[in-house]
Amino acid sequence: MQSKAKYPQPKQRSAILESTRNLKMARSAHRYVRGSTVKFYEWLDQIKAGAIPEGPSIWICGDCHVGNLGPVANYRGAIEIQIRDLDQTVIGNPAHDLLRLALSLASAARGSDLPGVTTALMLEAMMEGYEKSFAPDFDVESDLEAPDTVRLIIRQSSGATWKTLANERINGPKPQIPLGRRFWPISKQENDQLTQLAQSDEIRRLATMLGSRDDDAAVKLQDAAYWMKGCSSLGLLRYAALLSVGNRRSDKQYCLMDFKEAKTAAAPRAKGAKMPLDQAERMVEGARYLSPYLGKRARATSLLGKPVFVRELLPQDLKVEVEKLTDLEAVRIAAYLAAVVGKAHSRQLDASSRKAWLTDLERNRTSQLDAPTWLWKAVVELLGIHERAYLEHCRKYALSTRETRAKEEREVAARESQDHA
Repeated sequence: MQSKAKYPQPKQRSAILESTRNLKMARSAHRYVRGSTVKFYEWLDQIKAGAIPEGPSIWICGDCHVGNLGPVANYRGAIEIQIRDLDQTVIGNPAHDLLRLALSLASAARGSDLPGVTTALMLEAMMEGYEKSFAPDFDVESDLEAPDTVRLIIRQSSGATWKTLANERINGPKPQIPLGRRFWPISKQENDQLTQLAQSDEIRRLATMLGSRDDDAAVKLQDAAYWMKGCSSLGLLRYAALLSVGNRRSDKQYCLMDFKEAKTAAAPRAKGAKMPLDQAERMVEGARYLSPYLGKRARATSLLGKPVFVRELLPQDLKVEVEKLTDLEAVRIAAYLAAVVGKAHSRQLDASSRKAWLTDLERNRTSQLDAPTWLWKAVVELLGIHERAYLEHCRKYALSTRETRAKEEREVAARESQDHA
C-alpha cells in the first residue's frame, strides 16, 4: 500500500506546479523558449501587417517547437515522425508554425554553443525541407528521408515494448502507478470520475483499439494518479490512468491513458475559421489533420466539468531531443523537421493552393537556398526578446527561492527558540 500522507492534496497542487514550471523554464534559454508560447504570440500580435507571409487557412500545430515533434505509432504499430502535442492547434497561418520551429531550432543551436553561421545554415535548410513538401511531384503519403540522428530515434521507438513504456513512464512494469515526484494521489471524486470514464463506450473502444486486443474486452481502471508533466500544461488537470484490458486474468493487458485538460489556445485562429467550440474536440480535430497516427487514437471527453483530451501512450511515442548538436546534425535535423511540418500542412491543400503558398514563400530570397528575409529578421528579434525574458525570469526565480529559503530558516530558528525556552 502506497502512503499518500506526504503528497500534496488537490488544493495544494497549484503552488507546487507553478514553482516547478518556473524551475523548468529557468534551466536553460531553450527550455524557456519551449515553455513561453504566450510570449511568442504577444510578439506576433505587435508586429506590422505583412511582416510575415499570410498563408492559406489550415490546421497548424500552434506550438511547433522541436520537443513537440517525434515518433508516433498508429494502432497497427506503424511509426512515423509527426506532431505530438496539439494543445495550441487552430485553423491559422502556417507561417506561424514555421517561425515557431525556426525560433526553437535557433535557440537549440545557441544552447549547443554552435556559431551564428550554423543558425543561418539551419534556417536555409529548414526552408528547403519545408518547401519540398509543396512541390508538384511531392507525395504526401511518402516516407521522408531522415538523418542518422532521427533514424536512431525511430529504431529505438520500433523496439520499444510495454516494459519500455512502464520503465520510462511509471518506473516499472508492475500494474501500479508508483507515487513519487511525478505522480501524486488523487481524490475520491477524481478517482470515481476516472473509473466511470474508463468504462464508458468511448474510452473502452480507445483502449481496445490495438490489433492485439479483443474489441469486446472488459476495460477497468487499475490505478490512477495526478501527473506532474510537461511545462506549459503545468497547473491544468493531468492524469495518468492505468487500465486493464481483458475478460480473463490470463489474457489481461494493460494500457496507460493520458487525460489532459484542454485549454483555450493562445495561437490566433484565421478570420472566419470554424472550429469546434469544445477545446478538447478542437485538439482531436487538429490532430486528425496534422498527425493522423495520433488523431485516430485520441478522444475528447470531460472530467470534473472541464474538457479533456485523451490518448493512449504507446511505447513508440518518443521525443526528438536536441539538447546538444553538432553543426552537421543541426542542419540536417532542421531540414528534416521542417519537412515533417510541411507534410502536415501540405496534405490539407490542393495542388493550386500548394503552388500559391510555395510562390509566397519563395519571395524575398537572394538565392534558392537562402532563408527569406522575413524569417531571418523575425528569428533574430525573437531570440533577443526571449533571451532578455529568460534572464529576467531567472532573476525573479532566484529571488523567490532565496526568500523561500530565508522563510524556512526563520521558521526553524523560531522552533529552536521555543524548544530552548
